[in-house]
Amino acid sequence: MQNVIVIAERHGLLIVFLNVLLSQGGLPLPVIPTLMTVAALARQSPYQIPQIILAGVSGALIAELALYWCGLHYGQRFLGLLCRLSFSPDFCVRRTEDVFARLGPWSLLFAKFIPGLSLITVAMAGITRMPVLTFLLLDGIGGLLFISAAVALGLLFQDAITSILSTLTDLGKIGGLIVLTAIGLYLLIKWWRRRLFIRQLRMDRITVAELRKLIEDGQEVVILDVRPQEIRAEEGTIPGAVSAHPADSDPALRTYPREMEIVVYCACPNEASAANPAKHLKQAGFKKIRPLLGGIDAWVQAGHPIERPG
Repeated sequence: MQNVIVIAERHGLLIVFLNVLLSQGGLPLPVIPTLMTVAALARQSPYQIPQIILAGVSGALIAELALYWCGLHYGQRFLGLLCRLSFSPDFCVRRTEDVFARLGPWSLLFAKFIPGLSLITVAMAGITRMPVLTFLLLDGIGGLLFISAAVALGLLFQDAITSILSTLTDLGKIGGLIVLTAIGLYLLIKWWRRRLFIRQLRMDRITVAELRKLIEDGQEVVILDVRPQEIRAEEGTIPGAVSAHPADSDPALRTYPREMEIVVYCACPNEASAANPAKHLKQAGFKKIRPLLGGIDAWVQAGHPIERPG
C-alpha cells in the first residue's frame, strides 16, 4: 500500500489525467475519490493544485471532444450505442434530451455533476451541431467547475483522507486488498444495477416489421412518441405518431378506447423512456400496449419514412 501512495504522489497528474479521460469517455471509473486523494496528498505543495485541475480538465476535454465528434457524425446511432454500453441504469436519453432541450448549451456547465447526464449531453451537443468553439468554451468551464469542486473537497478533508491512507499503509498488503476490493465492489454494483435495470424493462415488445404490418393491414393502432417536442421537430416522427411526452402530451390520448393497440417509442433502444410510459398506461387500464423494439432508430434503419413538421 505504501508503494501505491508513493506512485500517487509522484505520478498524481498522470493518474488524474487518465482517470478523468477514461471516466468521461464512458468507462465506469470513480473520478471524485481519485481527485480528492491526489489533492490531499499534494496539499504540502500548493503549486501542484492548479496542475491537478489542469490535468483533470484536459482529460475531460479530450474525452468529450471525441464524444462530441461522434455525436456530430453518427447522430442517434451513437446515442443507441451509448445506451447499450452504459453501466448506469439512470442513463436515460429522454431525461437528458429534456434538460438539453430546455437549457441548450448551458446544460454543459453542470452536466458532470449529475450521474448519467454528461455523456448524453456531450453527444447531444454534437447531434444538434453546436459550434465547436461554443462547445469547447462551455464544456471547459463545466469541467473546470467539476474538477475544482472535487479538488476543493480533497483539500477540505485532507486530514481525514491522509488518516485513512495511513491506516491502510499500516495494514500493508491487507490495506491494498481492501482498496482493490472496494473498487471491485463498486464495479460489481454498477454491473448488477444494470442487470436489474434490463430485467425490469423486459416486457412484450413489438418489432418494426410487426408495426409496419399492422399499419399496412389497416388495423387500428395508436403510436405514441414520448420524446420532447424539440427533438421531434428536429428528427421527425413515425407517420401518424401522437405526442405523449409529459410536457406536451396530446389531450386526445385520454379518449382512446382501452382495448386499442398502442405502441410507444423513444430515441434509445435500451432504456426506460418507452418502457416506463408503457407500464403507466397499462396501469391506467389500456389492455394492449408495447414499446417499439429499437425505438425510432430501428424504424429509420429499416428504410421507412418519417414525418417532419411544417
